[in-house]
Amino acid sequence: MFITCADSRIVTAAITGAEPGSLFELRTAGNVIPPYSLRAPSSEMATIEFAVLQLGVSEVVVCGHSHCGAVGALHGGGIDHLPAMRGWLRPAAPREVSDPAMREEGQQHVRAQLGVLLAYPFVAEKVAAGEVRVHGWFYDIETGRVSVCDEHAFLPL
Repeated sequence: MFITCADSRIVTAAITGAEPGSLFELRTAGNVIPPYSLRAPSSEMATIEFAVLQLGVSEVVVCGHSHCGAVGALHGGGIDHLPAMRGWLRPAAPREVSDPAMREEGQQHVRAQLGVLLAYPFVAEKVAAGEVRVHGWFYDIETGRVSVCDEHAFLPL
């Protein structure tokens, strides 16, 4: 499963080398994963649940990218005239001091979204059982390079 931004500059087949039809994708503005809530289920939550529990995906990648407008809006605003977008981004707003080891806001955002995803009970259970692995990637639009999130930094893939 590949969770990424709706930005058209993100061409998943080019990034992953996957053949058409072989990659289950979820695209959202800013690759935002909403918090888990059965009281307010979202299409994103249902899509992740379907992929993990029904389709049995074993690898989930959350991929952010450079120059993301949604992530920029999280940090700098500029969306006062977009109430739906403000509401969508509100849960993803940074709540802690930025990690200086992350060179881009987008990298910090990927790490935060990994935390949200791992808080989904069924994802946490599958990860603990060794049935699912979760990865954080960051795509640099200008260079085409992909970095992988490890414990302290993003390293070249």
